[in-house]
Amino acid sequence: MKGEEFKDDFRKALPRELVQRLTQRSAWRATLAIAEDFLVLGISIFLALYWWPNPFVIALSVMVTGTRQHALFVIAHDAAHYLLYDNRRVNDYAGRFCATVQGLSMCTYRVIHRLHHNNLYGELDPDTALHGGYPRGKWYLIRKLLKDLSGLTAWKTYAYFLGGAPALNTRTNVALRPLDDTSSKLKDEARRDRNGVIAFHLLMLGVFAWSGYLVQYLVLWILPLVTVVQAILRLRAIAEHGATTDFSSPLTAARTNVAPAWLEWLIFPHHVNYHIEHHLYASVPHYHLPELHREMTKAGILQNAEVVGFGTTLKKIFAERRAATSA
Repeated sequence: MKGEEFKDDFRKALPRELVQRLTQRSAWRATLAIAEDFLVLGISIFLALYWWPNPFVIALSVMVTGTRQHALFVIAHDAAHYLLYDNRRVNDYAGRFCATVQGLSMCTYRVIHRLHHNNLYGELDPDTALHGGYPRGKWYLIRKLLKDLSGLTAWKTYAYFLGGAPALNTRTNVALRPLDDTSSKLKDEARRDRNGVIAFHLLMLGVFAWSGYLVQYLVLWILPLVTVVQAILRLRAIAEHGATTDFSSPLTAARTNVAPAWLEWLIFPHHVNYHIEHHLYASVPHYHLPELHREMTKAGILQNAEVVGFGTTLKKIFAERRAATSA
């Protein structure tokens, strides 16, 4: 339906039968991915509570919890693409839950993220403000990441994920809101979801204050959300799209980062590092992205694309500012 679609590129580049197979959802694999994230979260928080208030254990817990909160965001991202379950209602319930516990609205993100996919680096792409203009110099990005880790930028992230990410129409110089460019159905769902997220977290604050565990809740759940998650989101977004020079196609305006398994677990959970592949075939669930990558490589589709090691990406995004790059 117009106003709801995620557009795929190069749909005819791979055999139709192969694409149809790779786009099939697996309920058990989606459920396993969600369960693994919540299991690690449970262990991390349990150990912190058991050793409370040991500062070393708390610091380690905050870091691990932040990585899995970010992983749940990636799950919510798949749900925004309708990729978790064939049943749309189950898909949305799961995605909304994974987003709500983090204070995010999956239904609102669906609208915003659709504009990113369909207008990559265009005037309607709301993400360009985050990853555009790189490289800007090593210390610029370091300062940004340190500011993220301090919690000072979290309000911007939540404004974005709750529908406040404007895009500028460069022809008319008028700011457009992502929620203006969608179907009335998705707009209504986004509004209801945002209200539900706000109500949920007000309730949680009351419950934990009443139970006497408000400090533990703020330290072990809210603190990683406003610090660790913010830095990972920025670094990953810039690694996916920053310091690219040809915006004419996802093949050159996006980047696939090759990294060892431990680094994927920390920064690129659920195969989100296969970002070119995701932009070209946004209907492929995360667990099929490695196979999609192999098939695209075999077909020569990625021959001129930027598929590089994460170390190479870091050198690109931390490089000195290009003369033509604006601030």
